[in-house]
Amino acid sequence: MGFHGGGWWAYLSHDEEQDRPVVTRDLLRRVGQFARPYTREVVLLLVSILLTTAITLVSPLLMRSLIDDAIPNADRRLLNLLAVALVTVPILNGLVGVWQRKLSAFVGESVIFDLRCGLYEHFQRLSLRFFTQSRTGELMSRLNNDVVGAQSAVSNTLIAIFSNIVQVVATLAIMIALEWRLTLLGLVVLPFFYLPARRIGRVLRDLRRRSMVLNAEMNATMNETLNVSGALLVKLFGREERELARFRRDSAAVRDLGVHSAVIGRWFFMVLGIIGAVGSALVYWVGGYLTIEGAFTIGTIVAFGAYLGQLYGPLMALTNAPVEFAQSMVSFERVFEVLDIPVEIAEAPDAQPLRDVEGRIAFDHVTFDYTALSDGQRAGLAEVVRYDWGGGETLVRRGRGRKPRSVAYRPNGAADDTEAPETANGSAPAAPQRIALKDVDFQIEPGQLAALVGPSGAGKTTITYLIPRLYDPTGGRVLIDGRDLRSVTLNSLAENIGMVTQETYLFYDTIRANLLYARPDATEAQMIAAARAANIHDFIAGLPDGYETVVGERGYRLSGGERQRVAIARVILKDPRILVLDEATSHLDSLSEALIQDALQHVMEGRTSLVIAHRLSTILAADVILVMNEGRLVERGTHEELLARGGLYASLYETQFRTEGV
Repeated sequence: MGFHGGGWWAYLSHDEEQDRPVVTRDLLRRVGQFARPYTREVVLLLVSILLTTAITLVSPLLMRSLIDDAIPNADRRLLNLLAVALVTVPILNGLVGVWQRKLSAFVGESVIFDLRCGLYEHFQRLSLRFFTQSRTGELMSRLNNDVVGAQSAVSNTLIAIFSNIVQVVATLAIMIALEWRLTLLGLVVLPFFYLPARRIGRVLRDLRRRSMVLNAEMNATMNETLNVSGALLVKLFGREERELARFRRDSAAVRDLGVHSAVIGRWFFMVLGIIGAVGSALVYWVGGYLTIEGAFTIGTIVAFGAYLGQLYGPLMALTNAPVEFAQSMVSFERVFEVLDIPVEIAEAPDAQPLRDVEGRIAFDHVTFDYTALSDGQRAGLAEVVRYDWGGGETLVRRGRGRKPRSVAYRPNGAADDTEAPETANGSAPAAPQRIALKDVDFQIEPGQLAALVGPSGAGKTTITYLIPRLYDPTGGRVLIDGRDLRSVTLNSLAENIGMVTQETYLFYDTIRANLLYARPDATEAQMIAAARAANIHDFIAGLPDGYETVVGERGYRLSGGERQRVAIARVILKDPRILVLDEATSHLDSLSEALIQDALQHVMEGRTSLVIAHRLSTILAADVILVMNEGRLVERGTHEELLARGGLYASLYETQFRTEGV
């Protein structure tokens, strides 16, 4: 943006029409809650500020005494004392400054610790729905950039404001005592400090928020394309240049906004500097005449000039204080936005642990809609960014002046998103419903193996996600041993349910650490026994580093079959009473498949198991087969019973299981 055609002042005037920054009492009270545990340190910090201010104000008085008394009167003793004092003042000021910095750093770092831990804890409590509808890079930005901005507000901005207020008040008191007429003359320019600050504050606050949003978008782009899966996709489709162009576009937006902010800030401080120079010139001009007339001494005007510099510096900072303060509050606002997202899968206040589990699973007329949210719920972060993957390069962002996109999310995070048509009043209609389950009702007895079969999109995965309470049913109940899952504690539910998903995830850590994630207190013998049961111990033992082998990002240093067997060993080590798994082995070689099938037989022994079955052997071994279609349970029974009915299962058997042998 240039400053021609009306200049930057016209631009600032135009900004008066934009959203005005509001720093509410509730926001300030909430920020204060994070500083309350450190009240003692804050009080000591304020004391240190008072001390440094008092020490700083001594130097001009020493200079006046030197010029008016020691030198004219040839007072060598006073001269020596003043020389020592001029050296002592900065030493004392420096020592108190170090103490002050230690206190401010402690308070700032402690607040950032509390904020970051609180934010991470809240992320952990949010449902799977939130993570399927938010980009990881944006979450990282909230945890890093925004929290650091909030720290700066506490350890720098707020302390600077208080320090400047104290210095202005103290300096004014001494200046009035020295010469009240010159003090009033120096304050004539005060309104000219206020007007530019008032106009530019709103602009810089808006630029700060836009900068945070753009940085979050850039972080999200990096996270999507620099992880193993994203990098693989980019290379397979040869989109390196496209992704580079996309990253350059995001980086350029961040750069341009930074330049924009710097230029506006420089204009602002240039104007303030000129105003300060005018005030100083007026004081020296009139003061010079009064000195010539003998109204007061040269030492007084020298001291007065020094105090004037100490007054205008903090005064300029204070005129910009609303700008800095409003900007710093943006960081807190963005952190609180996340902390205020309601917890969708909440633990009931009277929830009881799930003990002595037999393993009876019941779905009591369960309905589930992935788009249904309770009042006040948000699916994901407000600044979710979607890109036009067609020919255009427009960055689409939620906010004023754009059409919202309706997004229907599936459990694996894939989405059907389309541009939502506007209603007559210009608002977006409700998102289209995506009902995954419709009045599903069944029961699995303790120790039974239940096989889930059905075409793609029938609701099989949704059923497996409801059992460990990754989601809550929209209607009906899910029960274990007759107890509604919403009435039991989440930890006890997790302890009793083991789940192996089709997409195996391993942390970038050693095999040992990935296995012990299921049971940190397991012994070496227990861990090895679990690995043997999963048919993976011999492979691990043959590696150069054995169980200390680092598996790489998402476990990609291992093959698909090896990752799955590690995941199975992890579940065996957990030793849950209920097992939920997606038996996806069709993409593996026959040896890996045989090893995994043998491992699954071990893990299912003596447990209630619900398996999304892909193999005929699993289906034949099942005590009950549940056949899903379009979200409904259409058939149930044994293999022979379902074949005799000649329904959907018989059709699937003829087209998939018998011909594929899986």
